[in-house]
Amino acid sequence: MVIDAAGVAIATQEIRWPIVPLSDYPALWQDTLWQLILGIPENLRSQLGRIAIDGTSGTVLFCDAQGQPQVEPLLYNDDRPRDCLPQLGAIAPANHVVLSATSSLAKLLWWRSQQDHAGRSRVKYLLHQADWLGFLLHGQLGISDYHNCLKLGYDPTTLSYPDWFDHPDLVDLKPLLPQGVTPGQAIAPIAPPPIAPSRFLGLPKDCQICAGTTDSIAAFLASGVSQPGQGVTSLGSTLVLKLLSRYPVGDRAAGIYSHRLGDYWLVGGASNCGGAILRKFFTDQEINDLSQRINPHQSTQLDYYPLLAPGERFPINDPDYQPRLDPRPEDDTLFLQGLLESLARIEAEGYHRLAQLGASPLIEVYTAGGGAKNETWQQIRQAYLQVPVQRSPHPEAAYGAARLAQRGLSFLQKNYV
Repeated sequence: MVIDAAGVAIATQEIRWPIVPLSDYPALWQDTLWQLILGIPENLRSQLGRIAIDGTSGTVLFCDAQGQPQVEPLLYNDDRPRDCLPQLGAIAPANHVVLSATSSLAKLLWWRSQQDHAGRSRVKYLLHQADWLGFLLHGQLGISDYHNCLKLGYDPTTLSYPDWFDHPDLVDLKPLLPQGVTPGQAIAPIAPPPIAPSRFLGLPKDCQICAGTTDSIAAFLASGVSQPGQGVTSLGSTLVLKLLSRYPVGDRAAGIYSHRLGDYWLVGGASNCGGAILRKFFTDQEINDLSQRINPHQSTQLDYYPLLAPGERFPINDPDYQPRLDPRPEDDTLFLQGLLESLARIEAEGYHRLAQLGASPLIEVYTAGGGAKNETWQQIRQAYLQVPVQRSPHPEAAYGAARLAQRGLSFLQKNYV
């Protein structure tokens, strides 16, 4: 996405992701990056001033001294490192965000356990997805942003790696860790060939490549939220809540942790409930048609907990928590309304749980994701949340990354300090 000086989106380019073997991902990521840039109209491409990339948190690559991946990337949801958790639990503080099978640090330990000496010696850098794609443009290795580095153990309070990285089981891995910088900070101008194909891409020589962020934070930034107590709810397959807070909070078991945003904190939690349960029973067209028949001001009093399978993490943390979908009325309109009310109740309980942990109380909610289009659901949610609810003006994460690139440090300072 390209935006102008006023923050107006003036060009958007999207490429659908094909199904390929995992070993082909890096080459396809690189090719996709070139295609996305080349898809920008030439007159705009030649004027680009700053570029930032958002990528999936927890997706990592192990690269040699030239930045070439040496093994298949480990994706955000790869939980094979779970066998390393006892070892990591003896090193990291209790309740730390890295104590998850999918954290970047757990992946680093697991990678080491799978390699012989020659394999380990070839790797000089661990990079996250956004770090590596940024490197393809600026040519600087070993640089990340402190959002992507959070799951690697980086301390956003001190802006450094903690002392426990000097533990004997981690000290040999320290040289692989990327430097954490502020998201949006300019790293370097686009590199000349052969490091980056600047002439091929048609970008100006002084175009600055900036430190990026994670995809979920980019989506949050796209909303324009600027005040503590403002939240963004993503209504996708699951229900994801993010709240701007004056104070950090955490509950690792429930998947709650805090990202730094200037002098404030972005607190998040995600329920296993969400839009996926609606599609189990209804098509998109049926949801749209039935929603128009719902009276959002008259409750069904149905008490559902609409999980697809047993297990919930937030706002209830219980891996054995059971779905509750009975009784089902004969009228599909009432059944859909009961599901929407239940999701709204869970959303409200989620924000209340964040406040219980010490986050700023909720004052307003922006909505992103496919469910944001359902006006009936929005009215139901507003009744449960008891705060204003509105659609996010920019639902695409790419817009948040563009704003981050455009304003750099001043963007964070203006909105979050």
